Amino acid sequence: MSSRLSHLPSVNQVLLEIGDSLSIHERYLKKIINKHIGIFRQKIKSGKFNLNRDLLLEKIVTRVSLESSPSLVNIINGTGIVLHTGFGRAPFEGKRLRSLARRLDGYVNLEFNLPDGKRGDRQDHIDQHMAAICGSESSMIVNNNAAAVLLSLNTLAAGGDVICSRGQMVEIGGSFRIPDIIDKSNAVLKEVGTTNRTHIPDYKKAITKKTKLLLWVHTSNYVIRGFTKDVSLDELVSLGMAKRIPVMVDLGSGALLSLSEHGLPEELQVRNIVEQGADITTFSGDKLLGGPQSGIIVGSKNFTDKMKQNTLYRTMRCDKITIGLMDETLRTYSETRFSKMNLALNMLTTSRKILKKRANKVISALAKSKIKKLGISVVDSTVEAGSGSLPVKSIASTALKFKPSSMKVSDLAAAFRNGALPVVGYTYKNTFYIDLKAVLPHQIDRLTKAITQV
Repeated sequence: MSSRLSHLPSVNQVLLEIGDSLSIHERYLKKIINKHIGIFRQKIKSGKFNLNRDLLLEKIVTRVSLESSPSLVNIINGTGIVLHTGFGRAPFEGKRLRSLARRLDGYVNLEFNLPDGKRGDRQDHIDQHMAAICGSESSMIVNNNAAAVLLSLNTLAAGGDVICSRGQMVEIGGSFRIPDIIDKSNAVLKEVGTTNRTHIPDYKKAITKKTKLLLWVHTSNYVIRGFTKDVSLDELVSLGMAKRIPVMVDLGSGALLSLSEHGLPEELQVRNIVEQGADITTFSGDKLLGGPQSGIIVGSKNFTDKMKQNTLYRTMRCDKITIGLMDETLRTYSETRFSKMNLALNMLTTSRKILKKRANKVISALAKSKIKKLGISVVDSTVEAGSGSLPVKSIASTALKFKPSSMKVSDLAAAFRNGALPVVGYTYKNTFYIDLKAVLPHQIDRLTKAITQV
């Protein structure tokens, strides 16, 4: 065994073999090398490995090179979920990224006013553009909707009561809960009504001198059916005006136009919420809007100005890349339409007919032996938008179905994930699927290649 262990290369030998091929800090590289030398040492000790010195060095170098490569890589999303949190939610169109790269090359006027040569506000780059689309007086962007909700609550209601219906005590991914965020905002939650039924008198009875905010939360990720009653936003706004208490809406996904006109299930539009009189509305920038990870706050300029003065705001500011990407996203919208540059909405609205054509294109380019070996067929499917958007509302799609004859379905899924271009699908009832809903149009040929290489 000692003779076999002597075949293990030293860290310096591996470094010499790698040379300057990897752009990575030497300390981190040495850590990875030591890790893989240790793995092979254990294999040799267990008697499971017996290679000569050269082959052992080659294997270690290969593994080190693989682990040292950037871990954030381009993938093919075969899950059918367009707004997939694990995959970065709304995807970006390459032309938008290249356009932004040109604008962000070098220094930019992030907080500098070019006309007068004085310090500016980073919010100015999208404030009025977003406000015009949403029909609000003002807008601002922070790093996600959780931050938008926290900042709004802390600014408007810290030290006082926030009244919210029990039927709106939502939880989203990552255990983000409305009661918890109200607590963190240094406000006090006053729940009214029951899970399934809340009435306007419930709010009226709960209002005291300590009440600073009425909160209306859009239950965008679940549905309650049956014996139900909730208070409309119109009713709550009327009550807020009568009692001179501001009304805040946590809208969640944040659609900027009518989705039903584009073949999708309808969702509350930001503009409609603003028109109903909400003082502040918050929503996500990376869901149905189609932009980067961000939280958007629209409403009264008086309130947004106060938020900018809040100490918390500095911890939630967006950088130049996020602001630039949001600007690019807003430019994909017209009054009732969106351009193909808005990749998220474009993919969500792609018809099953078109997806089926793409699936058949893949099939026609594959060898018959490969189709038979992997048991590939084209099937109709249904998907959800993802990230809590348009919940329990199915969207028509098309998928490639795999029933391999000579390998486990789990091994097939792993082979796709670990290929030169990773493909992530899903397994259901011992069958592997690659849904075409979230596969980008320019990835169809690459998907075909990935299948041939499995």
